[in-house]
Amino acid sequence: MKKPKSSASGGSWMDTYGDMVTLLLCFFVLLYAISSVDQSKWQNFVASVNPEAAEELQQMRSEEAAEAEAENAAIQQMYESLTAEFQSMGLDANVSVVRGDGYDFISFSDEIFFQGDSYNVTSNGRLVLDGFLRAITPSAGQIHEIQVLGHTTEIPGRYNTVEDRMLSAERAAQVTAYIQSADIIDPARMLSIGYGQFRPIADINTEEGRSKNRRVEILITNDEAVLKSLTEYYAEVYGEDVAAMQPDAETPNNTSAAPAEGE
Repeated sequence: MKKPKSSASGGSWMDTYGDMVTLLLCFFVLLYAISSVDQSKWQNFVASVNPEAAEELQQMRSEEAAEAEAENAAIQQMYESLTAEFQSMGLDANVSVVRGDGYDFISFSDEIFFQGDSYNVTSNGRLVLDGFLRAITPSAGQIHEIQVLGHTTEIPGRYNTVEDRMLSAERAAQVTAYIQSADIIDPARMLSIGYGQFRPIADINTEEGRSKNRRVEILITNDEAVLKSLTEYYAEVYGEDVAAMQPDAETPNNTSAAPAEGE
């Protein structure tokens, strides 16, 4: 008997395989397109496919807008309350409050809370912190994080690494602990940092400059805040000149450096 001739359709499996690969490619392209779609565009697409969903989407948008407006109002009220509290205490010269995009930044001179090289909060300092707590309590639900930053100053001819670091860290920790004791913010959302003398905002060669460097700062952020470096905050709060003095600035200005020749 003759062997039957081989069929010309032996390559049909390649057609099936090719179709499967094409479908997989289309599937991954679709997944990629969905992953980068704008939320509002997606909602509009859903509304066009299902007109009954349009009313529900509109309601969701209204609720989101109302929630955002309420949050902004609460944060604005906190800023105004902080300003009013410190003005009523006559602390305008020793406390500054700056509101930025998603944050409030408060700077206290060290004499507000402490005496000399002590890290124990004074009775007057506790009164100031009580005013601070009164101001932020109504808006506590909108606070994402509170950072307390402790700073000392470099004194030419006197430098002790341990004392410098410990003093700034202890002062920040003491203020943080006092705020935490009010039980209005989740302790996990509170942070204390001691920078020592390494984040100056003024010339260390004058008593006035050294006094400005001795300070406690409180940074309050909300959920909408864009994370920034401390130097970026300083550029907005104190100005570009102070930002340029910071160690991570592109062109740092070392205030303790010797004057250039000819100056």
